Amino acid sequence: MSSRRDDPHGRALLTDALRNKGVAFTREERERHGLVGALPPGVLSLEQQARRAWEQVQAQPDDLAKNVCLEQLHDRNEVLYHRLLTENLTELLPIVYDPTVGQAIKRYSHEYRRPRGVYLSIDHPQDVRPAFEALGLGPDDVDLVVATDAEQILGIGDWGVGGMQISVGKLAVYTAAAGLHPGRAVPVMLDVGTDNQALLNDPLYVGNRHSRARGKDYDAFVAAYVDTVRDLFPHALLHWEDFGPGNGRRLLETYGEKVCTFNDDMQGTGAITLACVLNGVRVSGTPMREQRVVVFGAGTAGVGIADQLRDAMVRDGLDGEEAVARVWCVDRQGLLLRSTDGLRDYQRVYARPDEEWSGGHERPIGLKEVVERVHPTVLVGTSTVHGAFSEDVVRSMAGHVERPVVLPLSNPTDRIEALPEDVLRWTDGKALVAAGVPVAPVELDGTTYVIGQANNALLYPGLGLGAVVARASRITDGMLQAAAEAVAGLAELSGPGAPLLPQVENLRASSATVAVAVARRAAEEGVARAPLDDVIQQVQDAMWQPEYA
Repeated sequence: MSSRRDDPHGRALLTDALRNKGVAFTREERERHGLVGALPPGVLSLEQQARRAWEQVQAQPDDLAKNVCLEQLHDRNEVLYHRLLTENLTELLPIVYDPTVGQAIKRYSHEYRRPRGVYLSIDHPQDVRPAFEALGLGPDDVDLVVATDAEQILGIGDWGVGGMQISVGKLAVYTAAAGLHPGRAVPVMLDVGTDNQALLNDPLYVGNRHSRARGKDYDAFVAAYVDTVRDLFPHALLHWEDFGPGNGRRLLETYGEKVCTFNDDMQGTGAITLACVLNGVRVSGTPMREQRVVVFGAGTAGVGIADQLRDAMVRDGLDGEEAVARVWCVDRQGLLLRSTDGLRDYQRVYARPDEEWSGGHERPIGLKEVVERVHPTVLVGTSTVHGAFSEDVVRSMAGHVERPVVLPLSNPTDRIEALPEDVLRWTDGKALVAAGVPVAPVELDGTTYVIGQANNALLYPGLGLGAVVARASRITDGMLQAAAEAVAGLAELSGPGAPLLPQVENLRASSATVAVAVARRAAEEGVARAPLDDVIQQVQDAMWQPEYA
């Protein structure tokens, strides 16, 4: 796949990051493109450039400096940037994305260097279409658009226009992990203002200087964005990233049946957690329909997880009501009950009947009490409350379940519900644990426990690639299920201490496997608009390689 752009010439070519080769331009290419005298005479190969770039990154004093160094490379030479990222994905994924990107977002206006992508302002909704038309791309030139309004980023909250870095980082992972062509993907910042007082009073802040717009104006602005992208790029997947709980789920429900769209915070997190639980089921032998799930942190991510696990129970033989009855959601208000004040629409389905907890219980009903009474087989944390899975809570769970599945998924590390090392120690190594952050292997009683990271990057790049290859009209629940099952199937569960998820070292190969499963499911469900005659080869052909043309 390629993208349609005017070919630059001369020194302008050195400023086109998609075509610039730097000192890899040969003598013949320099003469042909008007670059004689514009570069030092030596010619280095892409491999040599990558080695030098890796040395430059490693020489940086801290992770934020490494992020800045990589972004400067990204601005100069996209092929070299993606080559470096692809070859060193395990080391660089935490630098270009979570957790270091959080620091870059906070420093965005102060480290501002070069704009990337499309910035849309709610103050000028008439500019939405011209902004996309200015890209010079045709209806078949865009596969993916990642947009954020930056209301709730990575557990750090509202960071306004700095959220563009989250869209840019997400696309970098799509390219490195699944080969989505960087020239066919567009990062978007939907700047609707910010409620972050520090930004509003920062003289260097480069975003809109007013509080967040909400209500009809917000909805009309988002509708203008969706309608424009759908009109100009009818085959593109629209990815929503880091929207607040008041908008994320609502937007997905509004547009999910109309366009090919995906919310990673809800659907991606839910699917990667389902992959963990599916492998927990394989190890424990307890079927999905018999699981009892407690979710601590009932925001959009937590309820998205609950939805995926509920649907998996239905596929395993329960009806919808029975499956919902096997999920308990706990939030700031304690256990969600039907009488709980301030329930959001998406939380109501999991609110428990008050009569279940009518006698001898203090209000609010906390996590420890829920675990003691429910005896969950699966405990999921998306609360960002550090230490919430205390020794008492974990030991109580393990006292009634032989192989408890414990998933402290919050990040960064200072917000994780429990350290995997502690969970394993408190359960004598019986717990099946995955975390939301990278964790070193744990040594306990002569066994090495490798801790899988419930990193959405294991799933969403392959899901997106599969949707692009199939030209899917929408992302279905079945496609999410296929992605989760494909990820789960890649994990080696043969020995003691084996991780519940595959490692990120082979992310490109695993993304291809996920893409094939997703594209096939899209065809089975009748949402594929492209013929899939040889889906394995079509996936391989669609994966862009970071090589100079």
